[in-house]
Amino acid sequence: MEAKRAGELLRAIDGYEGQGFTKLAMQIAPHVFVRPGELRHAEWTEIDLDAAVWTIPAGKMKMRKPHHVPLSKQVVELFRQAKALTGAYRYVFPSVRSTARPMSDNTINAGLRRLGYTTDEMTAHGFRAMASTLLNESGEWSADAIERALAHGDTDKVRAAYHRGTHWQERVAMAQWWSNHLDALRKGADV
Repeated sequence: MEAKRAGELLRAIDGYEGQGFTKLAMQIAPHVFVRPGELRHAEWTEIDLDAAVWTIPAGKMKMRKPHHVPLSKQVVELFRQAKALTGAYRYVFPSVRSTARPMSDNTINAGLRRLGYTTDEMTAHGFRAMASTLLNESGEWSADAIERALAHGDTDKVRAAYHRGTHWQERVAMAQWWSNHLDALRKGADV
């Protein structure tokens, strides 16, 4: 996705008039760029707003390893807003039918369709591609840090056996830079 189109998308999401926590999920998704299933299954016990980190357990991850997501100031604030709506429940983004279950796997995609985005233009999973593309194109961050943020395994098996770094400090800085960049795009920054 082009930076200009990303800004248009972010503005559209801010104008979403559906369910409140669906809008918050769509606002958080581009910042954290986790897999859609990881976002919709987020539980309040996994999120430490004071430490600004979300720890996704291994059982919820595609690679079956725990994943730590650094949270920018903007994301902490969005999670605080969500907590006011759903903090009494297990899931950050519960189903509208039963708070004992997470939101449907189609909720974010349905929200994007309501905003006028086709499946060819944007999907819930597309936030990951958007982040990967724009972060790599920025030239600000190492490919390793971006790949770790995406929770991707190393395809080079020999390298994977020796390279076990999480690039945590770089990822923390990148998370804040990325949220600031998204805010600039949302405001119509010259790109």
